[in-house]
Amino acid sequence: MPRIMIAPSRYIQGPGVLADAARYLIHLGSRAFFICDPAAWSAVNERITKSLSDGCIEYRCELFSGLCTRKAAAQFSEKALAFGPDVVVGLGGGVAIDTAKAVSQELGSNLAIIPTVASNDAPCSALAIQYKEDHTPDRLLRLKRSPDLVLVDSKVISEAPVRFFVAGMGDALATWFEAFTCMKYGARNMPGGLPTNAALTMARLCLDTLMEHGVAAKLAVERKILTAAVENTIEATIMLSGLGFESGGLSSAHGIHEGLVAMEETRGMMHGELVAYGTLCFLVMENYSTAEIERVIGFCNEVGLPVTLGQVGIRDSSPEHMMRAAELVCADGLTTHDSYFNVYPELVLGAILGANALGEASLKHLAK
Repeated sequence: MPRIMIAPSRYIQGPGVLADAARYLIHLGSRAFFICDPAAWSAVNERITKSLSDGCIEYRCELFSGLCTRKAAAQFSEKALAFGPDVVVGLGGGVAIDTAKAVSQELGSNLAIIPTVASNDAPCSALAIQYKEDHTPDRLLRLKRSPDLVLVDSKVISEAPVRFFVAGMGDALATWFEAFTCMKYGARNMPGGLPTNAALTMARLCLDTLMEHGVAAKLAVERKILTAAVENTIEATIMLSGLGFESGGLSSAHGIHEGLVAMEETRGMMHGELVAYGTLCFLVMENYSTAEIERVIGFCNEVGLPVTLGQVGIRDSSPEHMMRAAELVCADGLTTHDSYFNVYPELVLGAILGANALGEASLKHLAK
């Protein structure tokens, strides 16, 4: 099986880069169709529209905050076709970004991603998650190519609510551990090949960066301060994790997320928060050393990521209640099975409850 790695054509990060948006977008064409999160557009439109006007880029902005569904993508595709863009731009959070990806795929246009929060590692990937109208997952849309441009204004990211920033660290926390398991198992990565050494190195650097800079970065973002630690952590959560998961591979941490997110009690949780708890379960299931598990739990406690079922909204931690989630984790087709050993519901249940026990013990120790 060949080794395959994919990545955006350009990744640009820095404070104030949105003020130079036209400078970077002009490489992709002179007509830009924006799909924007309303709150994000309200926060950044003045600085970005001035750049577009000065740079002679014609643009049309469509606001969207609904579900990323096939129907929504089709509706925006019709609007985009009428405008005739050279590039489709997704600006905001996951919904706007994934919808822009789907529209770009339909039109065969260039694609630019401008995240305004660092809540997950999706901006760099050639994937979009589409949902049904009842909010259940519909399909994972695989793009024909990675984004042409990912433009990250670190000042904008640092001024967003800190919960988004912390959730991004939670999503990134799984990157190295899952990629390492996929390497041992020989599992296919997202583009269908084996991971390259470069992808694995980025996945490892992602974890090391979080551990070194994550706590300081979170303290800075709480105060809306942009520091070197914040810059490093943004790069880890958006770029290193994005390339690391896609070209390194996913495993049980994200599989456990699928079981947890299906529970009614977790509806208020963010993707990265559930992945963080899924990572703890993953470490227990893979029998990592006590020292490594305690290191990860300590990091989660310091930055505010969940380490117990109660912290993700689940009050009933009985085996009977949690077995349904464990069964969902083991559904056919999930990345849960990208492991070097057989994963089955009873094993997953033990990991979920075992991680909860360790998390509760850590909280009791902190309370002393």
